Amino acid sequence: MSPAFYSKFDRHSNGEGLKGNATHYCPGCGHGLVHKFLAEAIAELGIEDDTVLVSPVGCSVFAYYYIDVGNTQAAHGRAAAVAIGHKLANPNATVIAYQGDGDLASIGLAETIAAAQLGTPITIIFINNAIYGMTGGQMAPTTLMGQPTSTSPDGRKQINGQPIKMAEQIALLDGAVYVERVALFSPAERNRAKKAIKKAIQLQKEGRGYTFVEVLAECPTHLKMDSAESEKWVKENMVPVFPLGAKKDSAPDTWWKIEQPVFDGNKFVEIVGGTTDKTERHCKGFPGHLHPSDVALKLAGSGGDGAQTAAILIATAGINEGFDGTHIPAYGPESRGGTSYADVHIAKDEVLNPASPTPHILIAYNAPSLTKFGPTVAKGGFVIFDSSVAGEIAPPAEGVRVIGVPFAEIAADLGKMVVKNIVSLGALAAATDIFPRETFLAAVKQALKDKSKLIPLNEQAFDRGFKAAKECMKAKGY
Repeated sequence: MSPAFYSKFDRHSNGEGLKGNATHYCPGCGHGLVHKFLAEAIAELGIEDDTVLVSPVGCSVFAYYYIDVGNTQAAHGRAAAVAIGHKLANPNATVIAYQGDGDLASIGLAETIAAAQLGTPITIIFINNAIYGMTGGQMAPTTLMGQPTSTSPDGRKQINGQPIKMAEQIALLDGAVYVERVALFSPAERNRAKKAIKKAIQLQKEGRGYTFVEVLAECPTHLKMDSAESEKWVKENMVPVFPLGAKKDSAPDTWWKIEQPVFDGNKFVEIVGGTTDKTERHCKGFPGHLHPSDVALKLAGSGGDGAQTAAILIATAGINEGFDGTHIPAYGPESRGGTSYADVHIAKDEVLNPASPTPHILIAYNAPSLTKFGPTVAKGGFVIFDSSVAGEIAPPAEGVRVIGVPFAEIAADLGKMVVKNIVSLGALAAATDIFPRETFLAAVKQALKDKSKLIPLNEQAFDRGFKAAKECMKAKGY
């Protein structure tokens, strides 16, 4: 075996003998041959330690069990995008995305075209067997006219459109420098396939640009043929539709020069803003009374209510105290007068899921937000809402405390409507005791470092919200 293969394939639960070196592919499948050519090319170029293989969702989903290089598993269709990420993060790596026709030419078509036009020096190995092999033999973008599949039992018809010719499409794009289609049905064609794969990787290694090799491969299982019959079928039926040969071979001298990324924290702060100064901590510990390890919040309102800013301030406050904090904004058409929202997590150690589908705390700035997200609050949680614009609601779940504070009225009384989100933070502190006052105000001061004249007003807004929430809770017996 090529030294670029693992000496033993652990997919078979440490199987011994033949099982320790057997792939999961069906007899006669083209993937095995292409894996062999790919591994040999990597070994011959001496790049085993510098290569990242991006595996897709599809028949070759287990490629990382076989080829002994860096491996990444990409979501269905997203291999090209993941490959670009690897290349930009480590320009010296050789990055290869290995994809099937359903993966590359269907769900991943946008990523495929965008990557080829961008021209980042990555290599795409595209396996075209004219079928969705792994999921049951459905019609693929490359299925031939008249070819029966599980979803087109009478054959592909005109209403389904013509099979897409990916190599020709990629060759039209300026970013691609080498595009070739090869096959596997004879020794001569296999030799051409091996040479094309090696050439594509070599051109990338030399920094020439984006390279693409399409391989016409046999799928005896879904063709319901033996190996010899399926090879003949590919030659007689696929080649006339997908002609073999180089579609583009215009690799220039080395021209792609990707700057090595900088992973210096000080440089990051310089570019995006922020500070490396240590912040004073005021918490005695993690707010475990809300959750032992991870507090989920959701802030929702109309565009302009300040929900996103308040969410950032909460996450910043948590980070300042040494916890992990995340903020995921959700913008969209709803932000124009309807409900937009932000999910926030404060975790003792690490946020494992930044989404908040069942938050412990909801801060609602308008009635639609209260109606939409109130029922999602977890048992024993808190609903804090703007009673200026939304009416009282019954507790949506057992033990949920509902605290109405007139955010907008208080902000209007202070003369600045924009501080109603700071009023809500005061109410949050009073109702939940998630952080001390000083923690929140430290985050506010960081945000207003260039507008220090506004700090006293924001402090007043916070304190008014805190007081109003305490009064509400006292009246309700909380």
